[in-house]
Amino acid sequence: MKQVPWLPRDHSVFPDIDEALDDPNGLLAAGGDLSVDWLLLAYRCGIFPWYDAEQPILWWSPDPRCVIDPNTFNPGRSLAKRLRKRDFEVFVDRDFKSVIEHCSNRPSAGDRTWITPEMQGAYVSLHEAGFAHSIECYIDNQLAGGLYGVSLGNLFFGESMFHHVTDASKIAFASLMALMARVQSRMVDCQITNPHLESLGAIEISRREFRTLLSQGLAAPDIDWRALAGKVNLDV
Repeated sequence: MKQVPWLPRDHSVFPDIDEALDDPNGLLAAGGDLSVDWLLLAYRCGIFPWYDAEQPILWWSPDPRCVIDPNTFNPGRSLAKRLRKRDFEVFVDRDFKSVIEHCSNRPSAGDRTWITPEMQGAYVSLHEAGFAHSIECYIDNQLAGGLYGVSLGNLFFGESMFHHVTDASKIAFASLMALMARVQSRMVDCQITNPHLESLGAIEISRREFRTLLSQGLAAPDIDWRALAGKVNLDV
């Protein structure tokens, strides 16, 4: 049985993503750490961390890959109707810490979450370094839903979303699509397919196609998230 390599903390080089296992799909390596430098290297290689508190850090790059093209995003009839109501406000990076905390508290299989305190701290550090961002939906001045992820070049690597009010996370997602379409991004990485993402228009592509889109997106100028911070005023 093929085993994945262990990455020492002082050796921040990942195996090529073609070396990832087929079962479990995409498992590439274990070990390393969650420093800003490690995480940025991982995302630039098409890799992300995913593990629970009882495991070492595990690094993944599944094939096929779940992605969505912001330029072809279609919110669907019910979401489009909700968007037209304008009974909400959307902000960028207003309260990143609260978004990741709410995401970590979502019910999950076995009542465990992969967004451990260690992961929360790592992505807050990424946010403070200017690479992780949140899209937040407020209803009646309360945080009702949102999402967070990592941005490099003109790409966004989605990590997690939550909602306390029906459609709130979908509103945040539609707002992200509008923002990414404005910067001519061709891909938002959704990592692994699930029915909720499929309902929003996410599709699966091969690792080869993902590599191409990743390379193109990383070569584009970085998105100026400081200019986007604050209230989103987009026709979504």
